[in-house]
Amino acid sequence: MAALLGVGSLTSGCGLVDRIGGDRTLRLVVTENAPFQEPTRIAQRILESEGWEFDATYVTDIIQPNHAVNNGEYDVNFFQNISYLRQFNADNDLDIEPIFFMFEQPSGIYSEQYDSLEELPDGAQVALPVDTANNGRGIRLLARGGLIEIDESKPVAALSVDDITANPKDLQFIEVDQQSVGQIYSDVDAVFGFARLLAEIDVLPEEVLIMESAEEALPFALAVCARPGFREEQPERYQALKSAYHSQPVRRWYGDYLDGLLTPAFDRDIDAAWDQVNAS
Repeated sequence: MAALLGVGSLTSGCGLVDRIGGDRTLRLVVTENAPFQEPTRIAQRILESEGWEFDATYVTDIIQPNHAVNNGEYDVNFFQNISYLRQFNADNDLDIEPIFFMFEQPSGIYSEQYDSLEELPDGAQVALPVDTANNGRGIRLLARGGLIEIDESKPVAALSVDDITANPKDLQFIEVDQQSVGQIYSDVDAVFGFARLLAEIDVLPEEVLIMESAEEALPFALAVCARPGFREEQPERYQALKSAYHSQPVRRWYGDYLDGLLTPAFDRDIDAAWDQVNAS
């Protein structure tokens, strides 16, 4: 498994200034997970057949990929939803931007022990993702389900347990890495999780206690992201990447993966969604 080490020191010799000439190398940093990794490998085969050199680094880190793109070490990254990106930019004084959507993934509250939210006992332990954007998604669903009350003035991506104004069941919140939800599923009373991660441990979407609507989930669609101006300054690279990632072989892969659990978001308007996220 490749990892990003000393991101700032890796940019010499392959920084953005050196890349704008005739270089036909595309450099990507991608999360090491099937819905990101496998479409990238399909795109790689397409792009290499078109004469591009394709250099992908696969990681599990969710912090360094944005810094690596910002530093010019990589052209793009593919690992995050746009609400996470908005919060990351604000927290780190960056201006990385999404350049096209890839897929939407339904997320919800699941439980091994209980069949409804109402059955959750007083003091139930609920696991939420530790990152702010996804943490707020779980809190919003619990509020919509009537278990808690929240400060409705806060955007979802900024919600935290500190914004809970009423918690009559005295729910106990455990914050965990979003990728480890499947590992603790049996150890807590309920989890907020991505359907694809739970499907990997044979928890089916129909077992969900409460699920996000399509519109609730859109700000959390997964996107390929780049430095600002990438589309305008390097249109050939942008079009090559977008065409390969939005190709029919990639669409078919998503259709086959987990019986089509993930929905390609190729036709979603990335600029409108990004404007909406930043206005919230």
